[in-house]
Amino acid sequence: MKEYQEEEGVIAIYGAREHNLKNIDLTIPRNSLTVITGLSGSGKSSLAFDTIYAEGQRRYMETFSAYARQFLGGMERPDVDKITGLSPVISIEQKTTNKNPRSTVGTTTEIYDFLRLLFARAGEAYSYMTGSKMVKYTDEKIIELIQSDFAGKKILLLAPVVKGRKGNYKELFENLRKKGFISVRVDGEIREITVGMSVDRYKMHDIEIVVDKIVIDQPDLKRLKASVATAMKYGEGVLTIKDYESEEIKYYSRRLMCPDTGISYKDPAPHSFSFNSPHGACPKCKGLGYVTAVDMEKIVPDKTLSIYQGGILPLGKYKNSILFWQIDTVLKKHGATIHTRIQDLPEEALTDILYGYPGQIRLENKELGVLSNSLYVFEGIIKYITLQEENSTSKKANKWAEQFISVVKCDVCQGQRLNQASLHFRIAGKNIAELAQIELTDLYDWVCETESRLEEKQRQIAGEIFKEIRTRLKFLLDVGLEYLSLDRQSMTLSGGESQRIRLATQIGSQLVNVLYILDEPSIGLHQKDNRKLIRSLQQLRDAGNSVIVVEHDKEMMEHADYIVDMGPLAGRKGGEVMAIGPIEEIQKSNSLTAQYLNGQKEIRIPEERRSGNGKFLILKGCTGNNLKEVDVRIPLGMLVCVTGVSGSGKSSLINGTLHPILSEKFYRAVVTPLPYQSIEGVENIDKVVVVDQSPLGRTPRSNPATYTGIFSDIRKIFEKLPESQIRGYSAGRFSFNIPGGRCEECKGAGVKTIEMNFLPDVYVHCEACNGKRYNKETLEVRYKGKSIGDVLNMTINQAVEFFENVSYLQQKLKVLQDVGLGYIKLGQQCTTLSGGESQRIKLATELSKKDTGKTLYILDEPTTGLHFEDIHILLEVIQKLVNKGNSVIIIEHNLDVVKVADYLIDMGPGGGKEGGRIVATGTPEEVAKVKESETGKFLEEELKKNRKRP
Repeated sequence: MKEYQEEEGVIAIYGAREHNLKNIDLTIPRNSLTVITGLSGSGKSSLAFDTIYAEGQRRYMETFSAYARQFLGGMERPDVDKITGLSPVISIEQKTTNKNPRSTVGTTTEIYDFLRLLFARAGEAYSYMTGSKMVKYTDEKIIELIQSDFAGKKILLLAPVVKGRKGNYKELFENLRKKGFISVRVDGEIREITVGMSVDRYKMHDIEIVVDKIVIDQPDLKRLKASVATAMKYGEGVLTIKDYESEEIKYYSRRLMCPDTGISYKDPAPHSFSFNSPHGACPKCKGLGYVTAVDMEKIVPDKTLSIYQGGILPLGKYKNSILFWQIDTVLKKHGATIHTRIQDLPEEALTDILYGYPGQIRLENKELGVLSNSLYVFEGIIKYITLQEENSTSKKANKWAEQFISVVKCDVCQGQRLNQASLHFRIAGKNIAELAQIELTDLYDWVCETESRLEEKQRQIAGEIFKEIRTRLKFLLDVGLEYLSLDRQSMTLSGGESQRIRLATQIGSQLVNVLYILDEPSIGLHQKDNRKLIRSLQQLRDAGNSVIVVEHDKEMMEHADYIVDMGPLAGRKGGEVMAIGPIEEIQKSNSLTAQYLNGQKEIRIPEERRSGNGKFLILKGCTGNNLKEVDVRIPLGMLVCVTGVSGSGKSSLINGTLHPILSEKFYRAVVTPLPYQSIEGVENIDKVVVVDQSPLGRTPRSNPATYTGIFSDIRKIFEKLPESQIRGYSAGRFSFNIPGGRCEECKGAGVKTIEMNFLPDVYVHCEACNGKRYNKETLEVRYKGKSIGDVLNMTINQAVEFFENVSYLQQKLKVLQDVGLGYIKLGQQCTTLSGGESQRIKLATELSKKDTGKTLYILDEPTTGLHFEDIHILLEVIQKLVNKGNSVIIIEHNLDVVKVADYLIDMGPGGGKEGGRIVATGTPEEVAKVKESETGKFLEEELKKNRKRP
C-alpha cells in the first residue's frame, strides 16, 4: 500500500487512471494560475474535468443528508487513488450554452435583475397616452387639491369601478344598490340604479359610482373627507371629480396616475420589468420580442403567374378540387378568373383569397353546369397555414406550414419584450428595454454619468444598485465582451463568449478559496482581447482562488504560473505527464509542446500563395446585425480566411448571410438569411458544406461510428457472416437503437441515466451488459475474433488496421485518422467529445464524401481545442481540399491558420457598432501593412518571426 504525504499549499493527485491516464501522480500549487496543455486526446480533460472536477462534485454530493442523496443517486468515484488539498470546485465549460430564447446576457450575468430593481425603486413613470409625468397623492393631499381646484363649486365625486371592459354588470349594479348607492355614471351618462339594471354585454363600458354631490366650502370638510375615503375604497385608490357646471373632469389617485386621462399604473416592483413574468411581459409575444407570421413573399413569390399556373405556392398548380372551385367563385365576384395573372388581380380579390371572403358563397359545378345548393364559408389560405402550424399533430404538415412562416418583430412592443406600462418608466430619459439594447461599453458610460446626475433622494435609493451594476459591467468589459448587449439571446453566443460571460459572473460573485476549472476560455477571442482575458484570470487568482485552465494558447502559457504538459501523443499513446513546472521547465523538455514553444517545429508559411480560379462569389449590400452596407468579393479555388476582433461581424457575414443564401439555393433550406441586396457567382459552385461547433448529439447513443455512417457498413459485414446467416440475424440485430440484439436493461446505451433534479444528468455504467450495449447472443457473433461490442471499443487507429482489407470502410476511417482523431473510439459517446473533436468528426464525414472540385467549405473556428501539432495536421487536410479545386472559407483568429491563407478578409476595426466594415483584403502580407487592421498588427509580428527562422 502506497503511503501518501499530504503537502501544504498544493493540490496533490495520486494514481489517476481515468480514461487514458497512466496512473499518474502530480502536484499543482494552490492560489496559482495553472495551464494544462497537450495534444487533443492526450488526457487534459480527463485530468481536469473527469478526475479533479468529478472528485470535487462527488465530495459536494457527500455533504447532502442521506435522505437527499437517495433522490440524487450515487456518484461514482473517479478512478484515482487519492486527491488532497481540493477546494470547492466550480467548472466553467464550453458545452453548457442555454438554448432557451428567454435566457439573455442580462439574465445570465444578473445585471438585468439589478436594472429591474433600479427601475422599480428609482424609475419615473410617464403616461403612455399623453407622455406627461404620472403623479400619486396621499389622501390629505387629494383633499387639499380638491379644495383649491374646486373652491365654491358644485361637484360630483365618482369612484371608477369598470374601465373599458365588456359585460352586462347586472350583479355589480345589484350589489351597489344593496350597499345604498343611488346612481352611477355609465359611459358618461348619470343613471339611477334600478332593480335588474344591466348594460349591453357586447360593448365596452366605463362605469363610475356617484359617491357624493357636494359644494366645496370649508365648513363641510368632514363630509368631504368621508366621501373621498369611500370613493378611494371602491375605486381602488382612484377617484374622479366632475364639475357640475363646466363638465370639467379631473382624476386623483394614491397610485401612479396620468392627471390628464386618468389611466393609472400599479406600483412598480422588480417583476414589473421582467419579460419572463406575466406582470411585465408584452401580452402579444409573451416577452419573447418576436412572433411568427405568414410571409407574403413566400406565399406569392412570382406575381406574373396566375393562380391556375401555381402563382400561390401553398396551393400549387390547378387541381379539380373544391378549394379551387371556391377560389374561382370568389374571383368571379371581383370580375377576374383563376387564369388572371396575380399582378393584374384587384387588391380586394387577393385579400379575399388570402384572408377569407366575408360572406357565404354558392359553388358552380362546372362538370354539370349547375349551381350547388350548399353555401360555403371561404376562410382564406393564410388561416389554413396558421392552423396547420399551430394545431397540427403531423410533423409533415408542420414542416409544410413552416416554409411559409417567418419570425417577425412583435408589432405591439416593437421587440422590446415588455408591456406598455413597464416601457414608460424612465431614468435619465431611457427605459429599461433601451438600456438592454445598447452595447455594454455605452451602458457602462450611461451608468457612470447618470449616477452623478441623480437627485439626492434618488441617489440614496439607487447608489448601491448602481455600484453593483457598474462592477459587473466592468468584469464583462475586462473579458473582451464590450460589443454585446444585455438583450442578446444566450443561444446566439459562441462557446467562448458564453464561457467568458460565466467567467465574468464568477469574478463578480467575488468568492474566495475556490478552485476554478476552465475549458479553453480563449476560443473565439482575438489576440487583442486575449490579454484582457488573461488579466481577468489573474484577478481571479489574486482574490485567493486556484485557477486551472485547459488551454493551447501560447500567450496564456507564457503568463501562467505553472504548466502541466500531457502527452506524448493522443489516446492510448497519451495520458502521461511529459513536463511540469513554469514555462522555462517545459521548454527544457522534448515534448511536442516544447518543440513548438522553442521554434524547433512550426507551421510554415507557403512559399507561394494560390491565385485562385479567377471566379468570385460577390455579395452586396449586407446590413444584418452590425454590418454596414458590406460588399464583399470572395475569390474561389483558394483558402480564404475571414478575420477580425470579436464582434466585428465575421459570423454575421458568413454564417448569418452567405451560408443561408447558399443553403436556400442548393437545398431549399428554410433558414432566412440576414438582409442583403444581391449575390453573384453562385453558378461557380455546386455544393456548400458547413462545419460548425455544434455538438454531434446530446445523448450517449450518438457516437463517431453512427455519425460518420461507418457503423452501417460494419453492421452489414456482421450480417453477412456465416454465424449470422445460420441464426437469421439481419443488420438490425447489430443496432443498439432497436430491440432485438441490444441489452434491454440500458436500452443499448451502455450506461444508465440518473436524473438529477437540480444538476445535469449523471450516467452510470450498465451492470447487465458491462457497457457493451448488446445482449449475450449478439456478442457471440464474431468477425476475425471480435464481437460487435469489441469493434465499437476500438480506436480509429486500431480499426484502420483491423479493416485493412475492406476498401469502402478504409476510406472513411483513414480520413478520421488524417484529421488527427486516430485516438478516439468508434463507439465513444458524443457527450464526452470536446468541441474541437466534434468539429473534426463533421469535417472528416464531409471529406469522406465525394467532392466535385466546385464545393465550397465553410469552417467556423476549426482550431478549437487543437494543439499546434493538431493544427498542422488539420491544415494539411484543408490544403488537399483546395488543391483539388474546391474553395474553403475559414472564420478564424488563430495566426497559424491566418498566415497560411491565400486571401484574407479582415472585418472591423472594432467590435459591435465599431465594427461591421471590411478593413482590409488581400494576402496576409498585404493585410499586415494596413494600419487600421487589428489583425494586421499581430500578423506583422508573426510574419517577422517566421522570416527570422531559417
